[in-house]
Amino acid sequence: MAEAQITGAVHSNSGGDSVATGAMAHLHDEKSDFNVVPSLNLGDLDITTDEFILDEVDIHIQANLEDDLVKEALKTGVDLRQYSKQVETELQRIEQASIKDYIKESQNIASLHNQITACDSILERMEGMLSSFQSDLSSISSEIQTLQQQSVSMNMRLKNRQAVRSQLSQLVDELVVPSTMISVILDSPVTEQEFLEQLHELNSKINYAKELSFRETLACSDIQDIVDRLKIKAVSKIREFILQKIYSFRKPMTNYQIPQNTLLKYRFFYQFLLANERTVAKEIRDEYVDTMSKIYFSYFKSYSGRLLKVQYEDVADKDDLMGVEDTAKKDILQIGPSLKSRNTIFTLGQRGAVLSPGELEGPILIPHTAQRGDSRYPYETLFRSQHYALLDNGCREFLFLSDFFMVAGNSALDLFNSIMGKTLSMFLKNLSTYLSDCYDSIAVFLCIHIILRFRAITAKRNIPALDKYWEAVLELLWPRFELILEMNIQSIRNTDPQKLGILDTRPHYITRRYAEFSSAIVSINQTFPNERTNTLLGQLQIEVENFVLKMAAEFPSRRDQLIFLINNYDMMLSVLMERAADDSKEVEGFQQLLLARTQEFIEEILSPPFGGMIAFVKESEALMEKGQLDKLKNDEARITQLVRGFSTTWKQSVEALSQDVMRSFTNFKNGTSIIQGALTQLIQYYHGFHKVLSQPTFRSLAVRSELINLHHLMVEVKKHKPNF
Repeated sequence: MAEAQITGAVHSNSGGDSVATGAMAHLHDEKSDFNVVPSLNLGDLDITTDEFILDEVDIHIQANLEDDLVKEALKTGVDLRQYSKQVETELQRIEQASIKDYIKESQNIASLHNQITACDSILERMEGMLSSFQSDLSSISSEIQTLQQQSVSMNMRLKNRQAVRSQLSQLVDELVVPSTMISVILDSPVTEQEFLEQLHELNSKINYAKELSFRETLACSDIQDIVDRLKIKAVSKIREFILQKIYSFRKPMTNYQIPQNTLLKYRFFYQFLLANERTVAKEIRDEYVDTMSKIYFSYFKSYSGRLLKVQYEDVADKDDLMGVEDTAKKDILQIGPSLKSRNTIFTLGQRGAVLSPGELEGPILIPHTAQRGDSRYPYETLFRSQHYALLDNGCREFLFLSDFFMVAGNSALDLFNSIMGKTLSMFLKNLSTYLSDCYDSIAVFLCIHIILRFRAITAKRNIPALDKYWEAVLELLWPRFELILEMNIQSIRNTDPQKLGILDTRPHYITRRYAEFSSAIVSINQTFPNERTNTLLGQLQIEVENFVLKMAAEFPSRRDQLIFLINNYDMMLSVLMERAADDSKEVEGFQQLLLARTQEFIEEILSPPFGGMIAFVKESEALMEKGQLDKLKNDEARITQLVRGFSTTWKQSVEALSQDVMRSFTNFKNGTSIIQGALTQLIQYYHGFHKVLSQPTFRSLAVRSELINLHHLMVEVKKHKPNF
């Protein structure tokens, strides 16, 4: 123990070298080993015990020998005993010095002890304070939990009281009937804004009273009597006001749209009646339906009758068909002054303008104004005016019914039909009567497309009220149109060319009728195509083509037949292209027919002056394809005659041909086209003639030098092309 304290003192106070201290410790251990006292307890080093193991001794010795200090001592040869004494002396000296240091610091140690004791006392008091604080915190936590529970309870009571207050406040407000409401309902006119506002309040109180009566609220009985009396008074005043407005419709020359607009401003009146007095609401509704039904029927009956007075007096009848013979007594294509009294039957003219947006939705006709001006109109114009008036009034009436009487869907349609049904039935009856004796197919077709466009307008406005009526009208118009068209087809089929008078190569009046009629129907049908119409037009076209062929067969010469066919095809094509699309079936069909007959006619007119050359060229080209051109080797005289004959007469022949063509065709443009085609074909034949004579078989012929230069011929031919 003393050695340990000395060693510690050496480390703390002397600051000596740790290596030296270690060495001294080892030397001291060595010294102890040399001065072994028999009674000394050596522990593990006791070799006298039976438990000592030689192997461990060897390990211990080996470990000591490896110590640095021991190695140094053995290496320098120091006397270990002497060295041990020195070390012991040094240790004693150090021990004494350490004791002196302890004695010197005794006061400080005592002071430190007193301070530690004081700190223990302070810490003990702090421990007591903290324990007290912990106890206080425990009591505060329990108090906070109590306050929280009280807060939740108070919050719940507050919410309950607020809910009760809200319901009681509403109950009190609804149950109280202010004096202002009573005075306004009783004394103010229904047109006043204040009356309308108080009526809303009264309606709210009536509904609330009904709701409370189901809950058996006793307070409800306190106001029930006064609310009922106010309701009766309000119903009475509203009924009187609305009925007065409805009765005002019946006055002559009244614009019923003005009182209708007034009623719309007070649409809540009917809502109030419907909610609180259904019998009065039904009375008003029935009175309105009865009044307006009579007004519309009377108005449209009178208007339709007056319109018929400004229709053309002379209309088509069953004899005015496409295949009927044209006479001086009744010319259905006449376009002179008599147009004031009747319209053309197969020509559209300006009649198609009735479908233009500007006229389709333009102002309706005023019959008495037209009568004063001695104006007359075709049926489709009257039809448009009548049905546009129906469309305009019908759409407005449907919107009014939906808004004022608060109906929608089938209910709105039923109410509309109860008002307009009688008028619509009258229209259908009048139309059926007219169609039964109508043979003006263009008028009927225009009426069909007027209805199709009006139906699109009502669909765009989202007004379904007239949909069934449009369908009913179309079901009357379509069959009649198809019937008239079939009658015209049959009339052409039954036409006897020999009964149609003098033969003439100019366009026939029946084909002109067809061209005008077909172009009219095709142009109208483009907006709303109808397959059935296209089928009937196709049948009509076939019959007209057959008729033209039958008429052409009456001419004795093929040339006249071709002129007649070309003139008629060209006329029909020209009329169709004015109105129909270029890619329509009718246009394409007649273009093919015209092209085929024109080509045949060109061959026909080239044959008399140039037939020999043309026949030689065709014969030679056929033999050239077979490689048998040598068969014509002996035809030198024939070739010479052809070459010299062409050179001599071609100019005169071309001039005569041009004049003949221009006299034969009524359409100068078509005549010019035929002349150009004929001259082009002539040049092609002469070019073929050159080509044949350039073959080895005819190359040695002297007459080849008399051939006209092809370029020179083309220049000369151009001089004969007429210009129009």
